[in-house]
Amino acid sequence: MSSSPPLHGIDDDTHGRSLTDRLDSLSFTKAHRHLLVASGSGWALDALDVALISYVIVVLKEQWALSSGDTGLIVSLGFIGMAVGALLGGRLSDRLGRRSVFALTLVIFGLGSLLAAFASSLAVLLVLRVIIGLGLGAELPVASTYVSEFAPPAIRGRIVVILEAFWAIGWLVAAFLGFLVVPLGDWGWRLAFAVGALPALYAAYVRSGLPESVRFLQSRGRHDEATAVVERFEQSPVLYQVSGGAPAADRIHSNHPDSAVERPSRFADLWRGGQLRATVALSLVWFFVNFSYYGAFIWMPSLLAAQGHSVVKSFGYTLLMTLAQLPGYAVAAWLIERWGRRTTLAVFLAGSAASAILFGSAGSLTMVLVSGALLSFFNLGAWGALYAISPEVFPTRLRGSGTGFAAGFGRIASIIAPLLVPALLAAAGVGWLFAVFAVAFLLAGVAALVLSEHTGAQLSD
Repeated sequence: MSSSPPLHGIDDDTHGRSLTDRLDSLSFTKAHRHLLVASGSGWALDALDVALISYVIVVLKEQWALSSGDTGLIVSLGFIGMAVGALLGGRLSDRLGRRSVFALTLVIFGLGSLLAAFASSLAVLLVLRVIIGLGLGAELPVASTYVSEFAPPAIRGRIVVILEAFWAIGWLVAAFLGFLVVPLGDWGWRLAFAVGALPALYAAYVRSGLPESVRFLQSRGRHDEATAVVERFEQSPVLYQVSGGAPAADRIHSNHPDSAVERPSRFADLWRGGQLRATVALSLVWFFVNFSYYGAFIWMPSLLAAQGHSVVKSFGYTLLMTLAQLPGYAVAAWLIERWGRRTTLAVFLAGSAASAILFGSAGSLTMVLVSGALLSFFNLGAWGALYAISPEVFPTRLRGSGTGFAAGFGRIASIIAPLLVPALLAAAGVGWLFAVFAVAFLLAGVAALVLSEHTGAQLSD
């Protein structure tokens, strides 16, 4: 984002406007940046843990004499925890608040990672992977919901894609740890887990100072607290000037007046009326994207090692392919306010499908690296667009629950995929395996086109 001379985001005409109108009329301020960076730090640490396990299982397979089924179980149990965590975290954020659940997720994840560094057996590690997954799974949908409720409507999609871009930072750190630390004997993977745990505990401390969502506070009748948060953002210096707020004609619904208190949300409301279409379509996108992403990337180091490359070289090649995630996020962040959420998401998913076909048919190391980099570029750009659109298709009282349900449903695919990969690989080979991933990407793209478009519009309250 380009910067402009420091201004203040205070709008003098606050009389008669709702708090959400005032919040949405602001430009991007220092308060927004603090919230984005603090949230993104936890996001990066989530990615660090998810990516790290793909390197650890390669080493543990040798050190603990594990079978392919054992290593698949290590991965899948983590995703079982993530599925449950997404459902619980999203639901609790609608009941207890975004910020409270937000901070709790990192404490659970951080302690679990720290204990995993001292795991003495496969059974202990499996239990800890479930606990770590609970924290990770709850973190992601709550974080995207939280940030989207503060971001200016005109650049909300871009802000959430930037939040998701922190994932690439965590993945890159994991790749460096996998390349430099994990192969260093029995203590290498333990040190990597410990490194991932300590910053998570610090990020939880940082998050304790973040404000609660204004929309959540209003829905609970806590108007004095909501007013204080809005005034804090209004008084914060502007870093990036946004031209106006969301025009009234572009709003999905009008805001509730400040005095309104919403009825408590019920989980069944996700399946009623106009929400049914959004819940089903979004859940399908999450399912198919999770299936291909985790099926491919969790097993990438193992696939390279199985092709005859040394462990160190396999980790190094994976690191090179991972670097392409950053430009993928950058392009998605630029396009998402120009093409809209649905088109950006569908195009990046189509690019992911084509890249998967190229990777599966690659006959040389150069083509493996090029196609793997393209897969990283398109797939992570798609993830950015998916996180941007997910909170937008639900009203405030269902936003955490809806986003959490879709993410939790998607995690079912991330549980299945790592278990299926060894069987598909043995039965059909790499080419057919990645053809299956390509079909899943295309199905996700079709489901994405069913979702409603909310580019530049206020969130529905």
